[in-house]
Amino acid sequence: MSEELYVDGLGLAPGVMETIVAIAAKEVEGVASVGSSTFTGLRSRFAAKPAGQGIDVSMNEEQGVDVAVHIDVFYGKPIPQVAEAVRQAVADAVATQVGFTVSSVDVYVDGIRFNN
Repeated sequence: MSEELYVDGLGLAPGVMETIVAIAAKEVEGVASVGSSTFTGLRSRFAAKPAGQGIDVSMNEEQGVDVAVHIDVFYGKPIPQVAEAVRQAVADAVATQVGFTVSSVDVYVDGIRFNN
């Protein structure tokens, strides 16, 4: 998301929605990390906004929000259930915190992480 979202007189700066999405997704049990796997580890420490990497938020024609989020899942966790929990958590967080209607949440599992 590179420009502000406006709905019913409310404007959100770039990065606000990505932060909400990242926090909601990370709180789901089974999610190892949020964002593109290429930005994890050492590279993420130097990125300007690591929370927004791998998260895309856009407004659709019906004034709803479409969200795409990339995650890594811990080994042994059922991927379909984790993805569904992420969808629900993101939709709830966006609706509760900013009042926007969420039209879709696409979850992309980029990798599996093993517990250390």
